[in-house]
Amino acid sequence: MGVSIEKICNAANEFLWGPYMLALFLFCGIYFTLSTGFLQIRHIKLWWKNTACTLFTHKKSNEKGSITQMQALSTALAATVGTGNITGVAAALLTGGPGAIFWMWISAFLGMMTAYAENVLGILYRYRDKDGKWVGGAMIYMDRGLHAKPLAILFSFLCVLVSFGMGNMAQIHSVSSVLQSTFSVPKILTGILCAGVVALSTLGGLGHIVKVTERLVPFMVVLFLGGSLVCLVNCAPAIPSAFVRIFHDAFTLQAAGGGAVGYGIKKAMRIGISRGVFSNEAGLGSAVAVHAATDVKEPAIQGMWGMFEVFIDTIVVCTMTALVILTSGVYDLYTGVDGTSLTATAYAQTFGGMGAGFIAISTTFFAIATTIGWSFFGESGTKYLFGEKGVKVYRLLFVAVAGIGALGSMEMVWGISDIFNVLMAVPNLIAILCLSGQVRKETRLFIQKTKKPRNRLF
Repeated sequence: MGVSIEKICNAANEFLWGPYMLALFLFCGIYFTLSTGFLQIRHIKLWWKNTACTLFTHKKSNEKGSITQMQALSTALAATVGTGNITGVAAALLTGGPGAIFWMWISAFLGMMTAYAENVLGILYRYRDKDGKWVGGAMIYMDRGLHAKPLAILFSFLCVLVSFGMGNMAQIHSVSSVLQSTFSVPKILTGILCAGVVALSTLGGLGHIVKVTERLVPFMVVLFLGGSLVCLVNCAPAIPSAFVRIFHDAFTLQAAGGGAVGYGIKKAMRIGISRGVFSNEAGLGSAVAVHAATDVKEPAIQGMWGMFEVFIDTIVVCTMTALVILTSGVYDLYTGVDGTSLTATAYAQTFGGMGAGFIAISTTFFAIATTIGWSFFGESGTKYLFGEKGVKVYRLLFVAVAGIGALGSMEMVWGISDIFNVLMAVPNLIAILCLSGQVRKETRLFIQKTKKPRNRLF
């Protein structure tokens, strides 16, 4: 039965992540890149100044029912910087080849503007509830901006499903697999412990979640990047050839016949873009709910935080993982292994005896953080569908699924997660394209505000 389900998932992913869906993701990114005048390039100083340069200056929000931009970023990154950055990158290499990394970069570069558009709209159409708390998310701009309540209901339902799949089971299963292979920890014990940690971190709602992510995310990102940097220093001579291979394999494939070459490029694109979306979530609309809860006044500024989030997740963290795997020499030696094992072997090769343990610890931190972040995204969808009463039931189910996720089939979990991802993206991409005029308007107004007046002699 399990095998047949996996075959069904693979067939569904081949269809759903086909040329039309890839074209839609790329079209949205290209459209918002062009309509904002290549904001991610031409105004890099502006969005960097309003994001990275303010990371350590944000104080506790004085607004009732609001969180700081740093807390929103930490929670969003908690949900994106997860096993997709470790297992997902390795899986992309195993199934799509080094060229898939190039398409992950393309996905991220264009996805920066898709995430920007989502967050601009999230701020524009958010509102306060009777308790003074912000209510926002992709379903809100579908409802209040596009006036398409059925679309909002569909998105919310799919968001809940994705939170159980990609946001929970896929993460916890990665933890159970790596802890079992590295430290011989039984999967059932990992499931119980993870369920306990998730319960302690999420049952208190957004206020409790942001306190956890604000402390956990910076630590885990710095830890992983630091360890990856040590590995790359040890393999520095191999870095140039790794980049050459990525660019070369993105457009060519050493195989017999032109048809095989075309298939190889298509597969690299599909795997790279789908794994890029799995990692940074640009286009899913999932992180809008937490970004909409910030104390920011300018929609464009929160949009820039979305850009920064995608940049850190894919351009920085995913690239580091890919380079370690390619420069370590293990990519060409090991076949028939899963993504987590390949990554652990690569880090062990360059990091010494601590490599496997480092990946096990990093995977655990990343996965738990992602699960905590996604709990709020799923909670937002549940609240829209069923109100506050549904939230309590959702939280309990989410904790239970965290325990079950440790025992599932990895291939099946990833396959189902990819299906939910693409289905969730469809209503969101439709909505942001229909509301793109608002994004252009807010971008133009903000850039005009930031321009320095020219000094005139007369």
